[in-house]
Amino acid sequence: MDAAEDTEPERRRPGRRRSEDSRDAILQAATELVVERGYAAVSIEKIAQRAGTGKQTIYRWWPSKGDVLMEALARKAELHIPLPDEGSWTADLQCMLEDSFALARAPQIGELLRALMVEAQLDSAFGTRFRIEFLERRRAALATLVERARRRGDLPATVTAGFAADVVFGVLWYRLLAVPQPFDRRLTDRLVVLLADAA
Repeated sequence: MDAAEDTEPERRRPGRRRSEDSRDAILQAATELVVERGYAAVSIEKIAQRAGTGKQTIYRWWPSKGDVLMEALARKAELHIPLPDEGSWTADLQCMLEDSFALARAPQIGELLRALMVEAQLDSAFGTRFRIEFLERRRAALATLVERARRRGDLPATVTAGFAADVVFGVLWYRLLAVPQPFDRRLTDRLVVLLADAA
């Protein structure tokens, strides 16, 4: 291998770093605009202006503003809803629900969740991406806790990953979209009792 080959990876890193920085700036800009103006007032052009980039840069990575905001939301979910092993199914579930509902309580996140769900009903192609890239990822995160509890031996016999997800996310979306009620400790405790005492 010659010297030119040895230094090739070094020459490529700055470009990758700039791309990552640009992507982060776009996601941050999109989130800020939703908080400030609401989903309907946000456009790819406005995101590009705020991020200091071109529209074509955004379209190279995302097909629509909904996809930009979906990735921003997914990042927040992964950052703010960790899955530490708390030692039991009840404790794991309590921790995940508390973190999930804390995020849903943030007005800007609640607004974004509602807007993306509406967009998913209006645009079938986006709806498919939203289901695969966001909704299924959240269900998979909960399934991780279910599988951990199964291996540990403290999962109630009647609880499956699908049932747990239907209960938890059914309640979350119902309260976000249909009957606005608080995501408080009382709700968390009731869901934990329901899923811990399912047998």
